[in-house]
Amino acid sequence: MALPPPDPQFVLRGTGAAVHALHFSCGGQEPDIPVLFSGSENGYVHVWNLKTHRVDTVLDGHGKKSICCVETMGGKTRLLSQGRDQRICLWDLAEGRTSVTDCVFTENVGFCRCSLLEVAAGRWLMAMAAKALEEVQVLELPSKTSVCTLKPAVGAKLGMPMCLKLWQVYKTHHLVNAGISDIAIRPDKKILATGGWDHRIRIFGWKKLKPLAVLDYHAATVHCVAFSDHRSPREGLLAAGSKDHRISIWSIYTET
Repeated sequence: MALPPPDPQFVLRGTGAAVHALHFSCGGQEPDIPVLFSGSENGYVHVWNLKTHRVDTVLDGHGKKSICCVETMGGKTRLLSQGRDQRICLWDLAEGRTSVTDCVFTENVGFCRCSLLEVAAGRWLMAMAAKALEEVQVLELPSKTSVCTLKPAVGAKLGMPMCLKLWQVYKTHHLVNAGISDIAIRPDKKILATGGWDHRIRIFGWKKLKPLAVLDYHAATVHCVAFSDHRSPREGLLAAGSKDHRISIWSIYTET
């Protein structure tokens, strides 16, 4: 008989608003304990200490506009955040600093998160929804040089981009549960997690996309999911942020 789905290891409270973005980063003062960044509807980025289960730092750089993306760039001291204020901010968090060092203006008022892909040491490509309704712009960072603009074929009506990802291999799979807010792939490429409008987190095997578990804790839409980047799956964590203002932390791994 299959074991029942687990409960969260613990739950983080205190964002004061719906959680729309999550990102783990390892390599802090205690390497075995990752740092968790969250972005909320009230415009704040919270830096969580997962040992104390409390907020260490609050970052305010988006004029109280909702945060839709947070991601580190080459370490936990360089942070990118994207807000509904049409700005993507680059932060310097080294030695306790909390300053915005640069900004990219997106000219897009939608909900589509940008996507980063490291192409060389200290160099990234960033894809984001462009000013034109159906287009996607790709920039090189940190120079902010335009690489290309992706446009639909003549006559095609694709609508506003809602989700995008820079990726170097791909395949497709039809999900039977409609309304997926976010997808995260564990760094070892063995499992993936989805956050759903139906308040649930679903776990799939990556190779064949076989359903493995349904995690049911939240009382509202799960907006975002993120895996920690620990090398060992047994040490890894899954975080899920919800419209119910809570972040659930789960221990999810497979034996192989």
